[in-house]
Amino acid sequence: MASTAAAAESYVVVHNVAKRHNIGTLARSAVAFGVSEMVLIGRRDFNSFGSHGSASHLRFRHFHSLSDARRYLKEDRGCDICGVEIADGAFPVNAQPFTKSTAFLLGNEGMGLSEKECEICDFFVYIPQYGGGTASLNVTVAASIVLHHFGVWAGFPERSREGNKFIVAEKPLKQASRNYCAESIESVIKERKIRKETNKHGFFEESQTDGDTQSTNLLDTLFSS
Repeated sequence: MASTAAAAESYVVVHNVAKRHNIGTLARSAVAFGVSEMVLIGRRDFNSFGSHGSASHLRFRHFHSLSDARRYLKEDRGCDICGVEIADGAFPVNAQPFTKSTAFLLGNEGMGLSEKECEICDFFVYIPQYGGGTASLNVTVAASIVLHHFGVWAGFPERSREGNKFIVAEKPLKQASRNYCAESIESVIKERKIRKETNKHGFFEESQTDGDTQSTNLLDTLFSS
């Protein structure tokens, strides 16, 4: 298991987080605990408030649907997909039931993971609680606890410290907008084709909000020039 853990990477999957500003604080925790990439599903725009500059140290990747994200994580990255949810058969996270690179799918703040989200998960972990005053944790707090346990299991090297702080790496020289998950032209063309096809048949995996409409308008602007 030691050799497997040494090569392991962690990913955070964001699909149905209700409070968009939570993505910024999720990014901060992801960077602190050595996450390789944050995967956004649905909307590409996000609010980096709360990241305290950490978002510039993290890779972002966008997918239009859960199935596309699952295919990438399973086939391209060789990950297990772990749902963070109090579900039947879920392992306590302190048992560290990991065997290889793992992508963590976090539930909506109010409703938890949906049925569709649960379907793409290979297993589940939950965070044991010892006090009786709350039914659950904030999504960013839950993410921090789970990612820390994975980092301990994988043997991630601890970051160097200076005084009472950890040393922050220099920001990358080339940075895209941190409030929009950029994609290649090929990926955007593919997404436009999918949108047209699904709209013809009257089905669409993600419900469209005002933010989704704005993203579509951005695509229209890109291809109208």
